[in-house]
Amino acid sequence: MRLSPNLSRPAWLKKNLALNSCRSLKLALRKFKLNTVCHESGCPNISECFSKGVATFLILGQTCTRSCSFCGLSKIKPQDPDPDEPRRIAQAVSFLSLDYLVITSPARDDLIDGGAGYFSQTVREILNLSPGKRIEILIPDFLGRKDSFREVALSGAETIAHNLETVPGLYRQVRPGADYQRSLGVLAAIKQINSKVYTKSGLMLGLGEKKKQLKRVLKDLRFVDCDFLTLGQYLPPSLSHYPLKAYIHPEVFSELKTYALTLGFKAVASGPYVRSSYLAHLLVPTSTTS
Repeated sequence: MRLSPNLSRPAWLKKNLALNSCRSLKLALRKFKLNTVCHESGCPNISECFSKGVATFLILGQTCTRSCSFCGLSKIKPQDPDPDEPRRIAQAVSFLSLDYLVITSPARDDLIDGGAGYFSQTVREILNLSPGKRIEILIPDFLGRKDSFREVALSGAETIAHNLETVPGLYRQVRPGADYQRSLGVLAAIKQINSKVYTKSGLMLGLGEKKKQLKRVLKDLRFVDCDFLTLGQYLPPSLSHYPLKAYIHPEVFSELKTYALTLGFKAVASGPYVRSSYLAHLLVPTSTTS
């Protein structure tokens, strides 16, 4: 798959990286032998987030058991989970004095619970060492396992995110192995188990979706009482990934944000460089916490 030669990157998507500004955080991550999704997924916001002391920790390894065509993570057979990883993350959070952090993982369909227990253990380790920390976890669908949903919903995390990524008509090409209704069910189940937890989801634009389809998805998210939403521009990690179909103008992102807020989302981050965990503490302000 190749990016169309007619799709030259517009001016609003040109961003300077100031990697020197995040040197201390990168050194700390190396010290505690941790991974961030910021680095592994090639996120364009890496220097901005790192320079502000914000990072999304990647647990359960750097390889995924799914074959999503948009994702930059490796698809080789994953290694066994590191039992000491939750403790090291807790130490890093304390060392870096982070007030808000995000924890995510690749899909681990090879594990009985999909990795839910490791999410829960990591949250507990952090809160035991640093009480009061605000924690967001970005989870896979756990293949629809209700026990796994309960594990994370009662973990102590403030916000639980699960991304729909795209419209249902593109799932076969973009998210093989995933299911649109199952992903909606993740968000619904979390709320049913723990109504005090905030839920969040994200979509990528520029995959070939229609605006009408996007609005239908936003309605579906509100139907399952999703609280927060992110909308961002899809940027292929490489020429071998799913091809970019369109660059979406900032005005369209602004229009969709306005529409989403009328549906009842508590907060919406919508723009070309927005990603699910991009400065997540700003999307979930302290004033909304329970």
